[in-house]
Amino acid sequence: MGEHRVLASVVFTAALLALLILPVFFLADSLIGGVQSVSSHLKSGEAVIPPPPASVGSWPLIGTPLRNTWLLASRDLPELLKEFAPQIKAAVPEVLSATGATVLQLLLSIVVAGVLLANAQAAYELTRSLANRLFGEKGPEFQELVGSTIRSVTFGIIGVAFIQSVFAAVGFLVAGLPAVGLWAVVFLITAVLQFGFIVLVPAVIYVFATATTTKAGIFLVWCIIVGLMDNILKPILLGRGAAVPILVVFLGAIGGFVAMGIIGLFVGAIVLSVGYKLFLAWLEPAPASEAP
Repeated sequence: MGEHRVLASVVFTAALLALLILPVFFLADSLIGGVQSVSSHLKSGEAVIPPPPASVGSWPLIGTPLRNTWLLASRDLPELLKEFAPQIKAAVPEVLSATGATVLQLLLSIVVAGVLLANAQAAYELTRSLANRLFGEKGPEFQELVGSTIRSVTFGIIGVAFIQSVFAAVGFLVAGLPAVGLWAVVFLITAVLQFGFIVLVPAVIYVFATATTTKAGIFLVWCIIVGLMDNILKPILLGRGAAVPILVVFLGAIGGFVAMGIIGLFVGAIVLSVGYKLFLAWLEPAPASEAP
């Protein structure tokens, strides 16, 4: 854009805000539509959830309780909701609060990133000076380490989870799952935490209960592909350009996410990566001239 940094930062900030706000808007619309659909079915007395297949009861360990709960949900969903009302009342505010806080964090992060991008050269010089002050002659090395760690987390964890979520959402849509937007967002969150398969299991069970065997079998194969996708993509993208082992970045990102939310993905990975490099530097033998 002709070296116009401010204009470039405004364009990128607007694009990133659109990428965040539009999915949130469609998710809210999907949730409202899903709630209205369930409410109308309850008022008319129609079954919201289909009855379980007869084979569910024969499943080991979980078959009988799953069949009983599923059967109650298909016959009298309000009664089932009453049974779990305390858990639902306790969980819903926490989920909404966590979701709202995450969206707000992302909005503020994008705005701050836009301001930094408009002043990229000054920010670079500042971080270089800070790294030199903290790490001495190894300052440039640690500055590059922080940058490479952020890129690794962006592509290797968030990027892979997003790719998986897109493929999973396509499967949910084709299979005819209700509230596809909600399924996709829940899968994205669990995929970042490396537990995306937890969402795929009930989705597969639902499709087997409501669709033909052929359609359900195809959906099962698709879910297996989606679940195994990160085993291929993560080693490629997470380790790309990383100056520390993949496991260090991965553990730091997941630990940071659990402790601090979405921003913790980056903070945790940076702290653990820098700590790892400092530990290695501490283990290095002192030069002969400095040895006692």
